[in-house]
Amino acid sequence: MPFRRHVLPTALALAVLVAGCGAKEDDKAKVKTGPGVTDDKISLGILTDMTGPFKASALVRMKGYELYLKQVNDRGGICGRKVELKTKDHAYDVQKALDAYFDLEPQVLGLLELAGTPMTAAIEPDIMQTRTLTAPASWAASLLGNPHMMIVGTTYDLDVINGLDHYKRRGVIKEGDTIGHVYVQGSYGDNAVEGSRFVGQQWNMKVAEQPIGETTADLAQQIATLKASGAKAVVLSTTPAQTAAAVGVAAALKWDVPFMVNVVGFDTAILDSPVGPAVEKQVSVVTSVAPFTGSAAGPREVAAAFNENYPNDKPALYVDHGYTVAMVFLAVVEKACKNGDLSRDGVLKAFHDTNGLDTKGLTGALHYSLVGRPSSTQSYITKVDRSAPGGLTTVEELFESELVKAKGTRAK
Repeated sequence: MPFRRHVLPTALALAVLVAGCGAKEDDKAKVKTGPGVTDDKISLGILTDMTGPFKASALVRMKGYELYLKQVNDRGGICGRKVELKTKDHAYDVQKALDAYFDLEPQVLGLLELAGTPMTAAIEPDIMQTRTLTAPASWAASLLGNPHMMIVGTTYDLDVINGLDHYKRRGVIKEGDTIGHVYVQGSYGDNAVEGSRFVGQQWNMKVAEQPIGETTADLAQQIATLKASGAKAVVLSTTPAQTAAAVGVAAALKWDVPFMVNVVGFDTAILDSPVGPAVEKQVSVVTSVAPFTGSAAGPREVAAAFNENYPNDKPALYVDHGYTVAMVFLAVVEKACKNGDLSRDGVLKAFHDTNGLDTKGLTGALHYSLVGRPSSTQSYITKVDRSAPGGLTTVEELFESELVKAKGTRAK
């Protein structure tokens, strides 16, 4: 059905408010405001999948948001206002997402999460119109051209390049080899496979591609084809269920091939499935967000807060992801506060002026002044480890492949 635009309010309320960043000498500053900002609250929106196929990661990520917001609010909030979340569940349904968005958008300053590729594609035009700063639960390079999208970390293709660079330096693959890539067609997989193609061109490697649909469940044919091609390693840009299926087929074929998985394709629940041992043996995960067991100050901070507030819950990397997104988003809101402008335009200006943001090792330093370029180009390489909280341990700390630098130079 055609995208129906709702008529949205355009006038921004101006108010002289008792507001201060950090509640210090700026307490009585005059701050310009807009949607989602009252005398005592700043409201941010969450539009995600809480009951559909991606509910597990969404619910864990929300704990990360809540942990960081608690810290901010405990120290007085931002501009003398407490920060609150307004949450809507779209159950991974586009029409439900549109209905929820049009209800939520006038009530919030920005969207701390917009989850789901089809939902993001449907809503993105209106985000441009309403100038709503939005953090998508995605690392697709196709979103980089939208100046209202805050991608926290590097893109899928650069993660793949970094992951394959790690394999090459460890002698898993070499020039002239064949690498396989199973990927979900769409902005996620299509972007990820660009990384393998670039590696293939630079290192004279053949890339055996196996595109699949988002709901493809049986990967026997794809994995058998890759085995027959002699692939020395396989990249999986898949859903967690598809990751489990692919590794399960390889195990059944007694094919001890290493799998490099984009972080979106991993869920700790896999370890409790029949293919858990094979996944632990053969899978590495490339991610621009630190695992829960990360040794840097940021991951340690997240682990301490999570263990204190959710002592009976199982952790996962998505706690760190949510915490990081909240840290970055609220750093931008705080900058807008200091600039005296909490309108949407004020927040966007602060966003585009944000460079070298230090997340304490949760990601690489983040830069947002250049639209069209990723905020970071560094990745962690992790290994699946059943004994580790969150199921992942770090194999290589944040790094950037020389090929990533080369790809970035070409893009200029």
